[in-house]
Amino acid sequence: MTAPNELRLLPWPGPEGKPCYLSTDDPGGYMSRLAEDVEAIQLGTAADLLEEVSEALDDQDADPNDLRRLGHDLTGALRNVLRVAASRGHRLAASEPRRI
Repeated sequence: MTAPNELRLLPWPGPEGKPCYLSTDDPGGYMSRLAEDVEAIQLGTAADLLEEVSEALDDQDADPNDLRRLGHDLTGALRNVLRVAASRGHRLAASEPRRI
């Protein structure tokens, strides 16, 4: 079984918005692959949303309600991207050999 310091932070929240972790010895298992797929979707969505927000901010006639919706969507996308970055950073640190 995976050591507690090697749990993988999943790209979706658990109950009540709390972090959700995966403990597995199989990085190629179903849940690991699902997490990779969800991370890819989240990163792609964030990139698309960033482009949409940039265009909307350049539009002098943009509807304030549309900008507010984009702000909410961008906030959610940033939250997802930060969770992906934290998960990947933790996995990189766990895979580095310890220096004495």
